[in-house]
Amino acid sequence: MEVQWKTKGQLTDLLCSLVNYQSITGSNDEIAIIEYLQHLLGTKAYFKQNPDHLQVHPLKDGRQLLTALVKNGEAKDTIVLLSHIDVVGIDDYGSFQNLAFHPKELTNELMNHLEELPAEAAEDLQSGKWLFGRGTMDMKAGLTVHLSILEQAMNGTFDGNLLLLAVPDEEVNSLGMLTALPALDELKNRHELNYKATMNGEPMFRKYPGDPAYYLYTGSIGKVLPGFLCYGKETHVGEPFAGLNANLMISYLAQELELSEDFIETVGEETTPPPISLMQRDLKEEYSVQTPQAAVAMYNVLYMEQTIAEINEKLLAAAGRAKQKILQHYNSKAEHYIAENERTFLDMDVTVLSYEQLYQEAEKRYGKGEVERRQNLLTSQRDQGDRDFSTLLVQDLASLCKDIGPMIVLFYSPPFYPSVSSKKDPLIESTVEACQNYAKKSYGVDLKNVEYFAGLSDLSFIGPVSAESPLDDLLDLMPIQGRGFELPENVMQTLNMPIINVGPLGKDPHQWTERLELDYSFEYLPDLLHYTLNKLFNN
Repeated sequence: MEVQWKTKGQLTDLLCSLVNYQSITGSNDEIAIIEYLQHLLGTKAYFKQNPDHLQVHPLKDGRQLLTALVKNGEAKDTIVLLSHIDVVGIDDYGSFQNLAFHPKELTNELMNHLEELPAEAAEDLQSGKWLFGRGTMDMKAGLTVHLSILEQAMNGTFDGNLLLLAVPDEEVNSLGMLTALPALDELKNRHELNYKATMNGEPMFRKYPGDPAYYLYTGSIGKVLPGFLCYGKETHVGEPFAGLNANLMISYLAQELELSEDFIETVGEETTPPPISLMQRDLKEEYSVQTPQAAVAMYNVLYMEQTIAEINEKLLAAAGRAKQKILQHYNSKAEHYIAENERTFLDMDVTVLSYEQLYQEAEKRYGKGEVERRQNLLTSQRDQGDRDFSTLLVQDLASLCKDIGPMIVLFYSPPFYPSVSSKKDPLIESTVEACQNYAKKSYGVDLKNVEYFAGLSDLSFIGPVSAESPLDDLLDLMPIQGRGFELPENVMQTLNMPIINVGPLGKDPHQWTERLELDYSFEYLPDLLHYTLNKLFNN
């Protein structure tokens, strides 16, 4: 019986070997860590005997994902173990950057800098139970435990098959998961599998600082990334009322959207966080005394059971309120600066419209062929990321429609995460109850069942959607769709199965104090997952 990944010490060493790969999304190590996983698993006797069960699958951009299938005889029932291998950047680590991917060394070094740590992090560090480093919590600990579970499956532990799925790009656009869907479908047909459920290993997310609770999840929150292009009217600083500064426009939009209670959604005992800006800047590239003509802002909007159409309505309403405040500001300042008889020449207005409406306006003026030619030219010359390129496509259309400016244009950029839930699925319901009872009886841990994992996850593309919402309501407002980015219209129907997330305990994801609690994560959790998987197979 081959056992390398069982004890807390063995799992800690395995985690450190994974964290050593600096697999920041888009980096070469994001490719290298998949090859490392392929090597690790390829040394196992099971995969030496069944080499076609271990595969890497290419993404269209040169990255790759990994699948590792462990079959139990002629069994068809299969549970997918899902993990992502990418992590966010390390600029926030400051002087500790060189140690960010060396957990043991970083943890030891931080003992010499206790005064620099937040009080809670310093207390955790001194307890000796926590391991610091980028990716320790989010989410290479989950992958580590899944590798341990897969090793158990190689020894015939489970009454069914396990399929490990490790994907890149979860932190940006989820291209790894979108590529995995047809790969999973192909494996299903080739090996005659019945996908019974997917178990994710994302870590617990605290609901508030100091939250002592333990969680498991039966769904994953939805997310859209709306953008607003504010297209003003340029002018010389010596004639400030002859134009409208895009920076002024974007500032009033921020007041309407940032932390807005209008977008907060409550389902049962769960509440979505309000919108928050992830980008806000003007689009002027060089210094001059001309005012910025265009500015852009993008907002993280989370949802559970709302439809995209409802979100669009709220976004356009917020832009409408911003418009009124922009004009009020402009006119009130003009009253203090311009004589009453001269103000009759002022006739400033702002148009609020969607990307789809702007595209139609451009076609009216220049014809469908010319608009398409311009957009195709920009696509062929593209050298920006998805967010910047989406903005450029909208800005080019706005430049064709100056006569309806100044304007505020609503559009969407990737990523998009559908809201999904299996809370009411009979298999998941009974499994969760058994898992909670076992955690309480065996370890004295109260696991709370939360319907929506708030940290965003790739479960969004494989679980049952929470609300039926036509995808066209999103895609019609997404300039980049079909121009280097392709969100399949049937993305939420490709594969659909019950989902559950039971993960490790950590704190401070995406912060320089990111850390993993080792006792729960590498002693309790492997046993808890083993029990939970058996319940899934035998229910």
